Amino acid sequence: MELNSQHKPFSIKLWPPSQNTRQTLVERITNNLTTKSIFAEKYGTLDKEEAEENAKRIEDVAFDAANLFYDKEPDGDGGSAVQLYAKECSKLLLEVLKRGPSKKDNGEVVATSDDTTAPHVSIFDISKGQRAFIEADEAHELLKPLKEPGNTFTKICFSNRSFGVGAALVAQTILVSLKDQLKEVDLSDFIAGRPEAEALDVMNIFSAALEGSALKYLNLSDNALGEKGVRAFGALLKSQNCLEELYLMNDGISKEAARAVSDLIPSTEKLKVLHFHNNMTGDEGALAIAEVVKRSHFLEDFRCSSTRIGAEGGVALSDALGNCAGIKKLDLRDNMFGVEGGISLSKALTKHAELREIYLSYLNLEDEGIIAIVNALKESAPHLEVLEMNGNDITADAVPAIAACLEAKQSLVKLILAENELKDEGTIQLSKVLEGRIQLKEIDLSSNQISWEGAQKLALSVVQKAGFKFLNINGNFISDEGIDELVDIFKNSPDRLGPLDDNDPDGKDDDEAEGSEDELESKMKNLAVDD
Repeated sequence: MELNSQHKPFSIKLWPPSQNTRQTLVERITNNLTTKSIFAEKYGTLDKEEAEENAKRIEDVAFDAANLFYDKEPDGDGGSAVQLYAKECSKLLLEVLKRGPSKKDNGEVVATSDDTTAPHVSIFDISKGQRAFIEADEAHELLKPLKEPGNTFTKICFSNRSFGVGAALVAQTILVSLKDQLKEVDLSDFIAGRPEAEALDVMNIFSAALEGSALKYLNLSDNALGEKGVRAFGALLKSQNCLEELYLMNDGISKEAARAVSDLIPSTEKLKVLHFHNNMTGDEGALAIAEVVKRSHFLEDFRCSSTRIGAEGGVALSDALGNCAGIKKLDLRDNMFGVEGGISLSKALTKHAELREIYLSYLNLEDEGIIAIVNALKESAPHLEVLEMNGNDITADAVPAIAACLEAKQSLVKLILAENELKDEGTIQLSKVLEGRIQLKEIDLSSNQISWEGAQKLALSVVQKAGFKFLNINGNFISDEGIDELVDIFKNSPDRLGPLDDNDPDGKDDDEAEGSEDELESKMKNLAVDD
């Protein structure tokens, strides 16, 4: 909403829609594709995975069409673009419903060459079948659809099948013939159980076959690559100048492998998504990944969780993220940034006006690091929807800064602060500000040493919210009577209150209980039993 002057009326701008509006539409389309209808009776419903994939594609196609229309013929408020957007979504949704599910009984997804209904992207996927080795004979049969003349496949997924050298050679000939039309390639988990020498040969074969393709999406996750594996894909990686999404998760990427990644990716100017989860990168490897991030000015989604990165690497990554002003989703969970890394990250966050989701659990940030971060978020990220900060030793001392940040976040739908030390003092302070957050849908303050007083205030602050979905306060110190009262508070919406089976009404957390047991065991060793 824009106010042109004190004497002019409000002007409501309808286009472009917010990211939250777009996501809501995707959810509605997904629901339509999975719900029984007159079309479903004739053509069948889609399962959730296929429905979500189609829903995202429908919304993207409709948005692009409406956005192009608005750019060419702007009409002030964008009302015409909104109408076109809705019309395109409806048309494409109907076409997908008429086409019906594409999954075969054996779980394979194979788009036939004569299926040209929009928003058709022609996906060939063997990942839903039984996990097994593939050799040459089976590869000839399994990959036969890819050899059909005039096929329109643009995405292939070979995940969950283990290719031997013979099968890789069969695939090589096919991929060479298709590489000019391929846009998305998923080779995650495709060499499982193979000896290292054979696995490297397979990776070299696929790399050579796809060299020179103009891919937008490449997934090499779950292959235990290491440095040798990364370099085995060197020909493919070096030739990619249009890559928008790259996934290197659970690949055993050490500092040497991380340097190889940095060396082999020649251009990241178009990269929007980089996922680097569950590797053994460490601080030295983080320095190399930071170089990739630094070159990725258009990065929107960065995941670098569970990668053994400490303060030095955290500072380097944070500095690099300062170059990515368009970041929308940031996941750095399960590292050891510490206070120093948290303070460096806070400086980068001041530049992230487009940030929608941030995941900062188990980073050892403590109060000082968290305060720096939420102070930065308060002044930036106006559309923040998800804030997760589990397991950072946060106490009530940090809550005033957190509360001030939340006051400024009108779009926040999820707040996750589990496994901290907020206690009643911090929880009651938070409850006051959460009461006014009408968009809030989910809160997790489990394992925070909260008693009945804090739990009651928190419950009352959210129970009346129309759109609220879930409160998790399990693992706290709520009395048995308090549990009964909580259940009563949520009696009209019991599904909104999470389980309370890990609650300890005696007020002892696991560490205290373990210490008591150790002390008891020590005393028992010195206990003499008289005859």
